[in-house]
Amino acid sequence: MSRIAYVNGRYVPHRLARVHVEDRGFQFADAVYEVIALRHGAFIDEDRHLARLTRSRGEVRLAAPMSDAALKLVIRETVRRNQVRDGIVYLQVTRGAAPRDFAFPLAAKPSLVVTARSQRIADPRLVERGIAVITLPDQRWKRPDIKSVALLPNVLAKQQAKEAAAYEAWQVDGDGNVTEGTSSNAWIVNDAGEVITRQADTGILNGVTRLGLFDIIARAGLRLVERPFSVAEALGAREALLTSATNGVLPVVRIDGQPVGEGRPGPLALAFASAYRAFMEGLE
Repeated sequence: MSRIAYVNGRYVPHRLARVHVEDRGFQFADAVYEVIALRHGAFIDEDRHLARLTRSRGEVRLAAPMSDAALKLVIRETVRRNQVRDGIVYLQVTRGAAPRDFAFPLAAKPSLVVTARSQRIADPRLVERGIAVITLPDQRWKRPDIKSVALLPNVLAKQQAKEAAAYEAWQVDGDGNVTEGTSSNAWIVNDAGEVITRQADTGILNGVTRLGLFDIIARAGLRLVERPFSVAEALGAREALLTSATNGVLPVVRIDGQPVGEGRPGPLALAFASAYRAFMEGLE
């Protein structure tokens, strides 16, 4: 079956989907986006994703292409036409097409693209064996809390991770503290049993799966601490993990080639992964 994309009011074959050459998302990365996971046809935390999209738009003064109610209809129709049951929906809103100029155009209309594809979410094999990460200097712009399409630093860091046979790169600020991964939030568990992740300030993206794990931690009666942690603290931690919409919860067992804890997935990371999978499966 040929894939279908939604582009500015039309459902078109994916191979023919186009935006204007002077679309500001293409020329300036003047755009924001979201990725929503689907499991058995159900949208995972859709409202949180759309709320974050609204926040990102507001932070860059980008008008809404339509109401959230209308956007939900477009999302569902795109999913239906692509027959996706397990996978992801990608939404991108740009400031629109206009003659190339840095200042906001006066008359451009926002551009909306929605695509959907089948994809395995939260691969259980990665949970079972854990993953490796490397650490790199954080070279992104200073507002990664805005989910912008300006992702070149993330691309370069992810490629370095791939070339190092690692799954993800954890980015490190000028103080030596981990900010987040290229497409995930970073966590550790210390010897006191505290579950630690950086606070959602302007230095990280407030992940939707991150917030979902907050709910799981609260129900388990564990202590959540939101603060920076250093690479050295992560290497000395009892456990480490990451969260993202496309991975759920993954245990981190090696950082820069060194083992975390016993070098295998820890009990809390495994419990969190299981609980989040149950949430995705609608079993909780």
